[in-house]
Amino acid sequence: MDLYLVIGMLCLTLVLLISSKFQTDEILLFTVSLFVVFDVLRPEEALSGFTNPGLMTIAALYVVVAGLQNTGAISWLSQALLGHVNQLVKVQFRLLSVAMVLSAFVNNSPVVAIFTSSIQTWVKRTRFHVSQLLMPLSYAAILGGTCTLIGTSTNLVVDGMIQQAGLPGFKIFDMAWVGIPVCIVGLIYLFVVGNRLLPKRDSAEERFENTREYMVEMRVEPGCELIGKSVLEAGLRHLPGLYLIEIIRQHNVFTAVSPSLRILDGDRLVFVGAVESVVELRNIRGLEVATDQSFKVHGSKRDRRLFEAVISTENPVVSQSIRQARFRHRYNAAVLAVARNGRRIPGKVGDIEIKPGDTLLLEAQRGFLFKHQYNREFLLINRLEGQVATEHEKAPIAALVVVGMVLLNLSGLFSIFASAIIASAAMLLSRCVNIEEARKSIDYRLLLTIGMAFGLGVAIQKTGLADSIVALSVQWAGADPHISMLLIYLCTVLLTELVTNNAAAIIMFPVALSAAEALGVSVYPFTIAVMIAASASFITPIGYQTNLMVQGPGGYKYTDYLKLGIPLSILVGITANLLIPWFWSFDAG
Repeated sequence: MDLYLVIGMLCLTLVLLISSKFQTDEILLFTVSLFVVFDVLRPEEALSGFTNPGLMTIAALYVVVAGLQNTGAISWLSQALLGHVNQLVKVQFRLLSVAMVLSAFVNNSPVVAIFTSSIQTWVKRTRFHVSQLLMPLSYAAILGGTCTLIGTSTNLVVDGMIQQAGLPGFKIFDMAWVGIPVCIVGLIYLFVVGNRLLPKRDSAEERFENTREYMVEMRVEPGCELIGKSVLEAGLRHLPGLYLIEIIRQHNVFTAVSPSLRILDGDRLVFVGAVESVVELRNIRGLEVATDQSFKVHGSKRDRRLFEAVISTENPVVSQSIRQARFRHRYNAAVLAVARNGRRIPGKVGDIEIKPGDTLLLEAQRGFLFKHQYNREFLLINRLEGQVATEHEKAPIAALVVVGMVLLNLSGLFSIFASAIIASAAMLLSRCVNIEEARKSIDYRLLLTIGMAFGLGVAIQKTGLADSIVALSVQWAGADPHISMLLIYLCTVLLTELVTNNAAAIIMFPVALSAAEALGVSVYPFTIAVMIAASASFITPIGYQTNLMVQGPGGYKYTDYLKLGIPLSILVGITANLLIPWFWSFDAG
């Protein structure tokens, strides 16, 4: 009976995760709670994940990464990298290789976030396109995370499960034997083939497909300096990066705007243009944003700033219109415009239904970035005016802390958990990050998701479901551990593309453990396969957080991920499955 209940609940869980109607932590909490209610799991089994050292290591590493961000250590490196290079291949080589190295030691989300902001600024002064750099950046960060134990939370989670099974855990660089060759293969592919498959969406010919281009409606207020002037006299005909597409006057709409048409009090002017030009519109006296909600943002206009924010899958306003979500009340920020999948979204802003990956142009108080920069409801927040105060003089200290953390673990004197705890304490003591910033930097929803997923993994193993799956795979694979490992790898990749990398790893690890036991071989090749496969998410934007982060700023569509990601996923899979048995023998002895 318990077996059928787990199968049913697992199917329901997967359907809910794919639908994106609820948050991942909510779904897993509901599932594991039902297992406790129906006595499938004891409370201590359901909560076993929260005693896992991998979970606490992830929490500590968030604080370490916050110290690197606050001191500008990563940002300085990104600016030094991009510099004055004038060849795309050279830019990509510098960017991707360093992103890979950084992601091996730092959570890849902040690495991608910082490089994304740097790239967006840098391409304005060059002839390159942002879409030629951001997707390769995300893929490079994912590949880099496979090289070390701390490169991604997935590796730490699986390492914790290995230890819970009573087996020795991994050292920090054990993954490198397979991770580095995978990175090299991935880099070669991105350079040789990737450039031909990447879209170019920043050119003048394709301006209207740039996700950082918005449709904004401005209202002519009494006393506006434009009143009485023609469109040509007002200088609205040849604005750099802006196009006046229509004028709304009471019940009349002028779609073909004549240069001689005179502007009157109360007119609504609809512009399409780049975000930097939208900023300039706000500097025209008497010209105000026509979105009614913008006038209700608390605080004076002088204290307001413009921001771009990318919506994450965890944001509670997803699938609601901006008006239904009461966005202004929730965040004290007005949505001025929305861009999605390489296209601006026309129509009334309040009626737009929000989707994951949408890039919102917001007007909010200047403290909005500080308040929400660690909020998991947004993947990326970019302030369009002004810079975030950074204590650059402490960047060397933050870098030394990370180096010390790695050396402590390599010495064999401290586990990765102890090393991460010492490093996070050093960041706090050196004031590279304060307590409030450290608290905000921790993704508590991710920790809850991982903790609950452990309970789900225990249920899969306890009820014999893992053994049943293994028995079925053995029928297909026979007694060949290579084929069994390949099947486990493929199943993990599929789950990762549909749900999340951590959930996929936790679901598949019990299966991998049972497969090794059934075949009488070492569990480590299967474990490495699960680790690599759970991170190898290149085919969809929803499979891995960094893919979703670059979708909006890069103007990517789902088809872009398919074209570039499917061949890369196949190459990584072939490379990993060929190399894993070389470095991790199936010999149980």
